[in-house]
Amino acid sequence: MQFNRYWVAFVGIFSREVRRFIAQHTRLLSALVRPMLWLIVFANGFRAALGVSIMEPYGTYITYQTYITPGLCCMILLFNGMQSSLSMVYDREMGSMKVLLMSPLPRSYLLFCKLLANAILALIQVYLFLLLANVVNVNLDWEAYVSAMPAILVIALFLGALGLLLSNLIKQLENFAGVMNFVIFPMFFLSSALYPLWKMKEASLWLYWICQYNPFTTCVELLRWALYQQINPAAIMILLPLTIIVCVLAVLSFSPSKGQRGR
Repeated sequence: MQFNRYWVAFVGIFSREVRRFIAQHTRLLSALVRPMLWLIVFANGFRAALGVSIMEPYGTYITYQTYITPGLCCMILLFNGMQSSLSMVYDREMGSMKVLLMSPLPRSYLLFCKLLANAILALIQVYLFLLLANVVNVNLDWEAYVSAMPAILVIALFLGALGLLLSNLIKQLENFAGVMNFVIFPMFFLSSALYPLWKMKEASLWLYWICQYNPFTTCVELLRWALYQQINPAAIMILLPLTIIVCVLAVLSFSPSKGQRGR
């Protein structure tokens, strides 16, 4: 009986997020158009500088389009995590989060359900992008879609919890968009999403170390190896504990009435 209560709560939260996502038509469109544009434009631009093929750390030569595909998938997860956090800030401002958390179920479980629901939606967006990427000769085996699923979910949970943690520090909705610009673009560009770290090391050593210790780089490398049925133990050992820590901090620091006090 207790399990049924938790399951019904998750289904209710998930269905609410799905209806909200469907109602926001431009959200799905931008989630697919943005990485496809980058895939087409950057692939042709950087291919001239880096060559037709790139050697991966495990000795496989791949095209540049294929190389940046995991980074663009993580970009989808990053934007989705920040947008879901924006919706939480909006719900907190409007007071609907306070109504949700009046449930007899633990607050930590309800917030985790929201994070997991948004992670599943992000997973669907990534798979749609990977299907569209076949148009520009990014060919993946069907096993890649299966092996990448756990990595995508973990990355989506981490980035969603990170966005929630940052939103907990923001008192008003108007300040959220500006703060996110100082998070999304540095995390994305100072990583291995668009270019190999060994190329960055040749250009600038201090930029290389920044990219090396950027958690988004760990996300990209975990997904890159997973898409080719490879296991990256170093990325797993870093990202799993980091995800748990960020999720715990995000849940503990969340206050449903913070926005109302800010006003």
